Amino acid sequence: MIQKFGYADTELVKTKFPNEDILVRPKAIIECYQEIPCNPCETSCPFNAIMIGSDINHQPVIDYNLCTGCGACVYSCPGLAIMVAQLKQDRAYFKVPYELLPVPKKGDIWHAINRQGEVLCDAKIESVLQNSKTDRTVVITASVPKQYLFDFITVRNKV
Repeated sequence: MIQKFGYADTELVKTKFPNEDILVRPKAIIECYQEIPCNPCETSCPFNAIMIGSDINHQPVIDYNLCTGCGACVYSCPGLAIMVAQLKQDRAYFKVPYELLPVPKKGDIWHAINRQGEVLCDAKIESVLQNSKTDRTVVITASVPKQYLFDFITVRNKV
């Protein structure tokens, strides 16, 4: 699907997620689908939960027993290919990189967007992290209904 349309389909996306019972705690989701020379996720993880190995062309592998969902890998990824996901009751929470203007504010309601660029539903902006540590990448936490766990990728202003 990536080669044909430029985005991952739901079945491919699901291969990057752990079982839902693991997502009761926040966990990094790395959507690297091709082998490219890159390793900032591995070097930025303070818990050594992301492994690439000696060949930086290999796709990263996450040890979910070590991952705390801290999000350091989210703002370290130059390809914006990492998010943190967590399930709480009937909602899915995502920490995602955001590099557009305007920057959302906590409490805002924006559109939840899928990998095709289509609106899924409303997303509540739960938090916004922007400081010198994250450089110019804002990390937002957005929540959507749990049914969109494998569809959500980012947010778009409703204006």
